[in-house]
Amino acid sequence: MKKSSIFLPKVEAKPDNMLFRFSLGQALYEEGDSLAAIPHLQKCADSRADWMLPRILLGKALLQHGQVIQAKPILETSLQLAIAQHHEDPAAELREILADI
Repeated sequence: MKKSSIFLPKVEAKPDNMLFRFSLGQALYEEGDSLAAIPHLQKCADSRADWMLPRILLGKALLQHGQVIQAKPILETSLQLAIAQHHEDPAAELREILADI
């Protein structure tokens, strides 16, 4: 059973629950359906200025679909959040991604 199939009905029942929505977006991304993940991750990123993880996945998903111009500022913001929140591994990963685009 796909993880996304667990969270889709939860998001449908409670569309304003950002934790359910993030879990759905993350599951879709991990299952290889990054295009379907984008709107869910975008809503999560829009819901909180300090929420790093949905921004990282959103930026990566956008890159997978050739949307470099849209992805770059999201990834740059993610890097600033990673630094501010002392998340060294995500910061290192984001630096590598940004260096390649």
